Amino acid sequence: MKILAIESSCDETSAAVVEGRIVLSNIIATQIAEHRIYGGVVPEIASRRHTEAISHVCDEALKQAGITYSDIDAVAVTFAPGLIGALLVGVNFAKGLALSLGVPLIPVHHLRSHIAANYIAHPDLEPPFLCLLVSGGNTVLAEVTDYTSFKIIGGTRDDAAGECFDKTARCLGLEYPGGVTLDKIATVADFKKYPLPYPKSGGGEYDFSFSGLKTAVINTVHNARQKGEEIDIPVLCATIRERVCDMLIDNTFKAAESLRYKKIAVAGGVSANSELRCRMDTECKKRGFELFYPPLKYCGDNAAMVGAQAIFEYESGNMAGTELNATATLPIDYR
Repeated sequence: MKILAIESSCDETSAAVVEGRIVLSNIIATQIAEHRIYGGVVPEIASRRHTEAISHVCDEALKQAGITYSDIDAVAVTFAPGLIGALLVGVNFAKGLALSLGVPLIPVHHLRSHIAANYIAHPDLEPPFLCLLVSGGNTVLAEVTDYTSFKIIGGTRDDAAGECFDKTARCLGLEYPGGVTLDKIATVADFKKYPLPYPKSGGGEYDFSFSGLKTAVINTVHNARQKGEEIDIPVLCATIRERVCDMLIDNTFKAAESLRYKKIAVAGGVSANSELRCRMDTECKKRGFELFYPPLKYCGDNAAMVGAQAIFEYESGNMAGTELNATATLPIDYR
């Protein structure tokens, strides 16, 4: 079954042709250079650029796959969560395309797609497993009990981990996308030089809280500048990165051991973070766990991961018609 998948939840317009776990093509039109001017994503600009790019990326995806629209068996699209204007572009285009081709329309949740990026890279990965899903907008710890069945056991009470990286990077004057830049220039952490807190969540046992850390970094930077002191940016970046990874890793392994999971997956844009990957790998080897994470090219937003999840949504009977609408917020375990 060949699925044309479409992704437009934020600032990447992407289309892919996927057959099961095999990616036949994956085209991405990025807007990073334009949003860099503003230090972050401008929703209105993102929506306009999706409108301009979506038809072209779909054509290119089919061309790269060596097929035509008549060869498509279904159209899949990210419908939630994300920037509402950006989502609407993809959803409306997908609805029109599926209707004109006379093929099923498959709505796909963005976070489920990120988990499915692991299915592309690891053909042997099957539920159940524990997944740490970390991105600029979401930080979720979930049990993946089946391909379309999820149980949230932990999540952020405030900022997402990626948001913490991005906003502290912006405070330091780093180039957008901040989290990526922070990871690249980080050297060695020094908590004596920059004693950052380890915020505790007032929620569930496996919940996260990053707003206190973000505030501590901003205050550290502002205080130094007010005193005319120079900030050791590479060291502070490393200290921020280590503290965020401390919180993510501690809760993940606490949950894995308590719930007796031996398979752990990491997904989302922050799964590309070099320290998170290295430390997760070290800890899993030490504890005898299996670790799965996507190749770097599938960590960020892309349509291949949408297509990878779409087949499971289709098999479970999750299809939509012209009534499908975009949704800005929706938990991964929606029914």
